[in-house]
Amino acid sequence: MFKTKKEFKKEFENACLVVVGKDFEDCSTEEKYFALAKLISSQAGELHEQKIAHKKIYYFSMEFLIGKLLENYLMNLGLTKTVSEGLKDMGESLEDYFDIEKDPGLGNGGLGRLAACFMDSLASLGYEAQGVGIRYRFGLFKQRIEDGRQVEDPDNWLEKDYPWEVKHLEAAVPVKFGGRVEKSYDGNEMHYQWIPEETILAVPYDIPMVGYDGKQVNTLRIWSAKPMEEGFDMDAFNRGDYAHANKHRADVQAITDILYPNDQSLSGRILRLKQEYMFTAAGIMDIVNNFKKQYGNHWEIFSEKVAIHTNDTHPAVCAPELMRVLMDQEGLGWDESWKIASASVSYTNHTILPEALEKWPIDMFRNLLPRLYDIIEEIDRRYRDSFHKNVDGWQEQLKNTAILWDGQVHMANLSVIVSHHVNGVADLHTEILKNIVLKDFYTLVPEKFNNKTNGISHRRFFAQANPSYRKLLEETIGKGWIHHPEELENLKKYEENVSFLEKVEASKKENKIRLANYIKKMTGIEVNPNSIFDIQVKRFHAYKRQLLNVLKIMDLYNRLLADPNFHIHPVTFIFAGKAAQGYTFAKDVIRLICAIADVINHDDRVNRMIKVVFIPNFSVSNAQIIYPAAEISEQISTAGMEASGTGNMKFMMNGAITLGTLDGANVEITQLVGSDNIKIFGLKAHEIETMRHQGSYLAWTLYHENQRIKKVLDQLMDDTYSHLSGGFDLIYDSLLRDNDSFFVLKDFESYMNAFEELVGLYEDKKTWWKMSVHNTACSGYFSSDRTIEEYVQEIWKL
Repeated sequence: MFKTKKEFKKEFENACLVVVGKDFEDCSTEEKYFALAKLISSQAGELHEQKIAHKKIYYFSMEFLIGKLLENYLMNLGLTKTVSEGLKDMGESLEDYFDIEKDPGLGNGGLGRLAACFMDSLASLGYEAQGVGIRYRFGLFKQRIEDGRQVEDPDNWLEKDYPWEVKHLEAAVPVKFGGRVEKSYDGNEMHYQWIPEETILAVPYDIPMVGYDGKQVNTLRIWSAKPMEEGFDMDAFNRGDYAHANKHRADVQAITDILYPNDQSLSGRILRLKQEYMFTAAGIMDIVNNFKKQYGNHWEIFSEKVAIHTNDTHPAVCAPELMRVLMDQEGLGWDESWKIASASVSYTNHTILPEALEKWPIDMFRNLLPRLYDIIEEIDRRYRDSFHKNVDGWQEQLKNTAILWDGQVHMANLSVIVSHHVNGVADLHTEILKNIVLKDFYTLVPEKFNNKTNGISHRRFFAQANPSYRKLLEETIGKGWIHHPEELENLKKYEENVSFLEKVEASKKENKIRLANYIKKMTGIEVNPNSIFDIQVKRFHAYKRQLLNVLKIMDLYNRLLADPNFHIHPVTFIFAGKAAQGYTFAKDVIRLICAIADVINHDDRVNRMIKVVFIPNFSVSNAQIIYPAAEISEQISTAGMEASGTGNMKFMMNGAITLGTLDGANVEITQLVGSDNIKIFGLKAHEIETMRHQGSYLAWTLYHENQRIKKVLDQLMDDTYSHLSGGFDLIYDSLLRDNDSFFVLKDFESYMNAFEELVGLYEDKKTWWKMSVHNTACSGYFSSDRTIEEYVQEIWKL
């Protein structure tokens, strides 16, 4: 590793020659960035090879939203100053290189951001780990707004290669689909051979995961689907049918083309299952191959050396796939294979939404994965045979916990049965799992269940994202909090220090100006950095209730026009996030936000008081600009619906005040900061559960009783906001015809009151900035370092 500017400049010039094939002076800025990334990646790779594992965690996840790496890795390796100054000597700007880098299209929402934060913490804490995921060619999609609507473009992030990855063709493994299973006897033993209809090749690409201070460098291994053999139809090509000539390659590559292919059709569902099995099977085969290289056939120590974690149900077939490999390829018996698999695999549940607890039609699953289905069927049979049938209600318990039921393979049930630990991701979420979603499992095996409240990488989303606040903290409480985030507690000593609070306010202003400039660049909208920045950024979903926020803005607009005496501090309402391509309701909410923004921002009667902005294409890189600028953090999901949330933690750490329901990790935030430093509103989870059970909520009644609600809903149907992209019948119907499934109208009045009380506090600068500092001071608990240590000690036993 280079230690001086001189060494860096020499190695960088050499990297330009080796990587790009040109002298430094002849390289474009983009080529220089590519060479620099390759140089840093190779230096990190050398650090990785020095480590020896005692036990290794393999973290399986469909998403790893790792963001840009150059700035993060220079910080983690302590090279930012050396490289920045070296480049300056060479007439270059490091910031220009940061701008060139693209966000990898390896994820979309909180699941992927969490997995990336976990990889950061595992490396920073010195644990040997490997992420196992998919190398998507296009990721989800690149979002843009056209005529007030979300438009999805391919996210071609691999267009000019990705300098951080290294392809390992020698480690590629075959993955089977379809066909049949042949059985044969050898004495008393039954042997199985899967004769596939199709075999593809899973090719791994490794990306270094660099820990802070370079203590540990781990690997994210992402798998790409390739044809096992090149199938090229020469006859089709010669007759001009070029698409058919190369159809086999296109069909195989489609498996890893898109994150979450639309599964509304049968072909889409098959592709989705192929995708999930491909990366799981490849990852398991890779683990077995590596274990054999290191430990031979000493399978009795497998679970002492290997921990396998499944991040949600997407990699739920890890355990049966491991059993398949152990039995069919390594010659182990059922009992030994089951013991190894169930002692190695653990599972995180991320949702209580029924539609997100994956289920696959049995016929489809069996046709695509016949040998795996045999194993799952046998796991299910043995589970049923072990069921205690002398207990009242056992039939209902079995129905709710069986893997195979009602013509479907229930992946969440499979995950619980095969795992040695099952965890939720926030206190409330885990209690809901125990008492409602997985209640029967908890009754049967309570010892499996535990809570691991999510965390975030405080190094990326605070130290890196908020340089002005970081500098202020280092001058005030030192640098220890970067290694030990619990030391942020030391900020509490300065909560009454007016001089310090003024510096915090100045830091926030600097971040707001940075975001305002970004908004101007991306949307053309000018916003006032002296206004309150009220921000909601997350995946668009009905339960996350962006709609409630929208109705609030509509109501404020109505009141500002109707009442000249109504006054609030100027507020800029900022949204960002993507709606799934097939999720019409969520796309309509984005459309409504854009329509409202178009009306309000052009209305000179109010646009000095309120403005509305939708930032397109939410990603890790623009999140790092958004979080530090926020003053109000909108965390307003229907209570009991959000598993945890991690955006709430990032906002809190950067000094924003949470306006939210008692849902997900908002519960723990409230406990940590105290009720005076957060603004909680709305129904509690148990109240909503009671109302749902009793059927006592009637949205239609609220609509007729509350004139403010009636007016904003009527405006969805008249021409107030329809000029840009049409009306909003679907949203209107969801609230009234479908009886407001997510209690938006029920929480409306409480939400409006809480918002106005919170905005009213902003005029009292000392109180506001004391609250802000207190939130940052209490946020160390939400570092993913704490979460990972809990996993390590209580689940993985690293």
